[in-house]
Amino acid sequence: MTTLVAVRRWLGLALGMLVFSGCAAQRPAHTRVLFDTSMGAIEIELDEARAPVTVANFLSYVDRGAFDGTIFHRCVPGFVVQGGGHEPDLTERAKTEGGGEDKDPRILNEWTNGLKNVRGSVGMARETEPDSATRQFYFNLSDNARLDLPREVSGNAGYCVFAHVIKGMDVIDAMAAVRTKSVPALEMENIPVEPIVLRTARRVP
Repeated sequence: MTTLVAVRRWLGLALGMLVFSGCAAQRPAHTRVLFDTSMGAIEIELDEARAPVTVANFLSYVDRGAFDGTIFHRCVPGFVVQGGGHEPDLTERAKTEGGGEDKDPRILNEWTNGLKNVRGSVGMARETEPDSATRQFYFNLSDNARLDLPREVSGNAGYCVFAHVIKGMDVIDAMAAVRTKSVPALEMENIPVEPIVLRTARRVP
């Protein structure tokens, strides 16, 4: 009887392991992207399931090297570090590639996907119009709950989060601590005095 019980327990354990292995094999792995910046490496994990439109758009820029050589042009301590759209001379990358006019496709704002603007999350920058994001993104330095809320100043919609930082948050914190300047002619503030360059952005194999 003892042997029979032991065999049943072993079979139950083996079946459980097979079911677990099957579920793990079916669970899709999230895509990761590695940023090589002039201040260090940052790795993020994308959430394709909850932000499919945003992730597909972001990866289209990564895959064609459109982020390479851009800068993090906005560093606001305690708030965000933003990049993805400007050259070191503050020329807008989108306008350069589009022949003087921003021709990057604007995407649907997936701000109701359940992902929040907490420290370490990655969101899409945009204009007041909710569905106006193109290529610029930002890292949240703090829990920025107001970015999740529909406010008149932001077109009565929140800001879409589509990824989170898994390595290099210390690098982002260091970016937020650099000296910054304002360029009134461009109506831009919080620009690092010494450009912080995003050298390359690549998918992690």
